[in-house]
Amino acid sequence: TDAPDKTYSVYAPDGAPALALVNAIEDKAEEFEYHVVDPSTIQTYVTGAEPEADFCILPVNLASKVLGTGTVYKMLGTVTNGNLFFLSAEDNEDLTQDNLSTLVGKSVGVVQLPNVPGLTLQAVLNKYHIDYQIVENDGEKATDKVNLIAFDPANVTPAGECDYYLCPEPAASTKIKGTASAQKPFRMAGDLQALYGGDEGYPQAVLVAKKSVLEGDKDAVEAMLSYMEESGTYLETVTPETVLSALDGVRTEGLLASFNANNLTKEVIANCSVRFSPSGECKERVNAFLEKLIAVNESAAKAVSDDFFYNA
Repeated sequence: TDAPDKTYSVYAPDGAPALALVNAIEDKAEEFEYHVVDPSTIQTYVTGAEPEADFCILPVNLASKVLGTGTVYKMLGTVTNGNLFFLSAEDNEDLTQDNLSTLVGKSVGVVQLPNVPGLTLQAVLNKYHIDYQIVENDGEKATDKVNLIAFDPANVTPAGECDYYLCPEPAASTKIKGTASAQKPFRMAGDLQALYGGDEGYPQAVLVAKKSVLEGDKDAVEAMLSYMEESGTYLETVTPETVLSALDGVRTEGLLASFNANNLTKEVIANCSVRFSPSGECKERVNAFLEKLIAVNESAAKAVSDDFFYNA
């Protein structure tokens, strides 16, 4: 085959969002060059005078803040739909839409409380009109509200003082596996995606493309969209080993991988809810989610312009 005239760079943060690229990476098409990078640096690839990424996967709230005008990049669709689960070691009920108010008076340890995980939990509590407070260091816990406490994943243990913990995958499954022989082992005790939006979850990470690419190379855009459309189905069929080697081959050298042979299983892959939904179909969900995040913390996201959404 002829070498492509142009190579397009594709960036994703390590972790669940990067799973959406695995079938594209495995296809080994020469027109795309993949980079799995440190999540804390992802916005540097889509900002500045001459941004590096032709295509980029990033959290939707971050995309809304740095790209929401649609002048340089447009959103092609949602690629992941949430990977947050409740853990409990006590005889607490599994949390559902019907019994969420049982959290009142209880403590929930939240990994990444100031970021999307914590903001989404707060949006869910708001949705069900459940009062909550954020408890700072040794602050007073309320009996008439849900008490949210920021936790470092390393400190999430069954012996901790919280009734529930909210953890992302793969940490959630790793904690369950790691405490299996403990006196009070952790178990899955609720699915934040289901509490937020039933089967759909919430729009977590999105794929954006440079406007110049969208206008200049329809074939490359079509190719990328077809990879994305197949990304979820592909992950159902593939082994964790294949996923790991695909990501290892494109990850920034020296970056500690989110997924490894000890924590990546078929179940964890499924729990990362990789499913593509094109902009035309998920626009309302994205706008609604951003609005809910802004209601919790006005600096967490921005309302986006209609130009932000790409219409294929």
